[in-house]
Amino acid sequence: MIHSVRFTCVLDTNVIYPIEIRDVLFWFAHYELFTPKWSVHVFDEWMEVMQRKGINEEEAFKRVSIANQAFPDAQVVNYEPLIDGLDLPDSKDCHVLAAAIKTNANIIVTNNLKDFPSDYLASFGLVAKSADDFIADIIDLNHEKALQAFRQLVLNRRNPDMDEYQVLDNLRKNGLKSSADYLHALL
Repeated sequence: MIHSVRFTCVLDTNVIYPIEIRDVLFWFAHYELFTPKWSVHVFDEWMEVMQRKGINEEEAFKRVSIANQAFPDAQVVNYEPLIDGLDLPDSKDCHVLAAAIKTNANIIVTNNLKDFPSDYLASFGLVAKSADDFIADIIDLNHEKALQAFRQLVLNRRNPDMDEYQVLDNLRKNGLKSSADYLHALL
């Protein structure tokens, strides 16, 4: 359980892409429901995923730049020396844990929970949560602000424009079922 709205979370690449999950996380962060952090490695992976999905390099770079401008303190630095000393099931995820340790994060938000064993993370004072569980916890902590952030997300949604219920259905289709159901109940 999260006990404070001023907690720090490292976002893994798989919650930054797809856009539906990223939008919710970024709007919630914008409303100061949590403090987002990421590593250069995370954004390098995000760039690679976008390009694999057919987004041209210029557009991919623009999206990364916008995220870094929106959250100028989010990028963790000097975490690289910690990477080699870490032991996760997939060594390619060690940069996420290293960034979390370096920034004294509370949570790693990832949809690859199996790659972040809870006992090992606990030894660093960390937990990993899926995007859906994390977002639902945030909604639980501050219904009013979470609803404001969600409504702002909907107002800023383009291509295509969607109403609140269409956005909620879209969130459900992208793995945020509990979060979407919770927001739906608050509308």
